[in-house]
Amino acid sequence: MRRFLLIAAFAASPAFAQEDGPGPNLVIEVGGEANGRVVIDMFEEAAPLHVEQITGLAEEGAYDDVVFHRVIDGFMAQTGDVEFGKTGGDMRMAGRGGSSRGDLPAEFSDIPYDRGIVGMARSQDPNSANSQFFIMFDEGHFLNGQYTVVGRVIEGMDVVDAIKRGDGPNGAVIGEPDRMVSVTVER
Repeated sequence: MRRFLLIAAFAASPAFAQEDGPGPNLVIEVGGEANGRVVIDMFEEAAPLHVEQITGLAEEGAYDDVVFHRVIDGFMAQTGDVEFGKTGGDMRMAGRGGSSRGDLPAEFSDIPYDRGIVGMARSQDPNSANSQFFIMFDEGHFLNGQYTVVGRVIEGMDVVDAIKRGDGPNGAVIGEPDRMVSVTVER
C-alpha cells in the first residue's frame, strides 16, 4: 500500500510534501545520538543499477551496524562503507571501502539535490560508486548531474537531522558515530 507522507519538519510547506513512489523503500533504523526510523523511496526508474546494488546489500544484511562516518552540518550525512565502516572497526578507514560487488557506471538524472535527496558517494571517477551513499540536510545543486541520485527520504527526516555531526572540512565523526542498526527493504 502506497501512502502520501509529509516530512514533519516542513508540514506547513506543501512544496516539501513527499509522495511514496513505486519503491522499493529502504528502511533504516538509526541508533546513537539520533534514534529512529528513516524511510527512503528508492528511484528504481532513475538509477536501476544503483537501486539494485543498495537493495541487494540491504537484503544481505551488509548495511547493518554501518556508521555515518562523514557528516557535514548544513550539507549531508554519508554512510554505507560495508568494508571498513562497521561499528567497532577502525574509523580511520571508514569511507575508503566498498563492498564485494563491482563499482557501478554513473546513472545521472535531472533530479536536483534538494533536502532529503539520497545520492551515491564515489571517488573522482564518475563510474566508481559502490555501496556508500549520502542524505542531504539541505539543497546542494552544485552536485546536480555529478552524482547519481538514488532516492528521497519520505519519513524520518527529523532523525536524519539529529545524526551526530563531524568535525573539520571533511566532516569526520570523532568518538562514537551514529549508525544504521538495521537496514531492510520493503517492496
